[in-house]
Amino acid sequence: MNITRDIQTLSEFKQNASKLVKQVQETGEPVVLTVNGKPAVVIQDVHSYQQMADAEYRDSVAVLKERMEYVKNGGELIPAEEVFSRISEKYGISFE
Repeated sequence: MNITRDIQTLSEFKQNASKLVKQVQETGEPVVLTVNGKPAVVIQDVHSYQQMADAEYRDSVAVLKERMEYVKNGGELIPAEEVFSRISEKYGISFE
């Protein structure tokens, strides 16, 4: 990521939207838009977004297949209530 090119203010985007969209399409690199100096949104080209979504889907399916195989081969199942209780204790998160 090129900070001077790929991080822009929302005001800059409003003034040069077509230029920044063209930049994203040509480089394949997302642009981070800031509001009041803080990152607010990311604009990304469709192809890169689709690749990211496909990779996330493939990873999720692979994990589910792995877990199903584990259970099929006699792996231990833990009730959801116990899982949530362990997470709650370990990380101090309440699920209520």
